[in-house]
Amino acid sequence: MKTAPPARNAAGLDATPDGTGALDEIFGALADPTRREIVARLAEGPCSVSNLAAPFPISAPAITKHLAVLERAGMIARWKTGRVNYCRLVADPLGRAGAWIEQHRTFWERRLDALEHYLDRETEICNQSPPIPQD
Repeated sequence: MKTAPPARNAAGLDATPDGTGALDEIFGALADPTRREIVARLAEGPCSVSNLAAPFPISAPAITKHLAVLERAGMIARWKTGRVNYCRLVADPLGRAGAWIEQHRTFWERRLDALEHYLDRETEICNQSPPIPQD
């Protein structure tokens, strides 16, 4: 049985209450090194698609597919002026991904700090000299 695709909001992101669908698309888009390079280039400012594609040894249709993935994730905006297509970075999805990473980084740092304290206590206990028996 087929399931309906997730509802989308105006930005094209999954309209799930917890935003996990959007995060899936953001991290999926960032999973590819070519798309990460495109995002890095667009972090410098808007760019024409032809200039954006120039450093990559792949076809124009392949670049278009990469841009479509980034656009579906809400990470870029595209427009056309005359015959030239342009892209710019949309920072909000990267901010949401960064906030998610930060939340989990904080959690794991606390857990690892607690483990370190536990292991330090265990080491101290193990390194103590045993009591000398009294006759």
